[in-house]
Amino acid sequence: MPSDIVPSDGTPVDYAALAEFRFLLRGFIEFSEVAARHAGLTPRQHQALVQIKGFPAGRAVTVGALAARLHIRHHSAVELADRLEQAGLIERVADRADRRRVLIRLTAKSEALLVGLALAHQQELQRLCPALSGLLAKFSPPSASLPPSASLPTSTRM
Repeated sequence: MPSDIVPSDGTPVDYAALAEFRFLLRGFIEFSEVAARHAGLTPRQHQALVQIKGFPAGRAVTVGALAARLHIRHHSAVELADRLEQAGLIERVADRADRRRVLIRLTAKSEALLVGLALAHQQELQRLCPALSGLLAKFSPPSASLPPSASLPTSTRM
């Protein structure tokens, strides 16, 4: 019977934990989308602003880098940046070190929007933390090395 199939490495699959994790994750995403819309942003605009604000230190925020962080194609990131700029949420500036390169930075308007959204998201994550922590503990590898299945692709480009 199909429900008795065990992966080739012999590790049992905890489908209930996987289902609960996906349920909680989808709930958080829904919360985030509603909060973004309430603040006057599309969910994608909110995601972009968070990525720009939280960009790894020492790395320049370019449209290409933003595309990589959002897992979208470059031309989609260009269109998104255009809409963000038209809405007064970002500005493009020439890189002082390489004038051919254009950098993206947040405006005061987007910084103000992000403060409220970030606080709401942190509160929601604090609410979800006990449930998520328990589920994540179920998936922690017993040793420092991950099983071969950990090499599966983590995302697909859209």
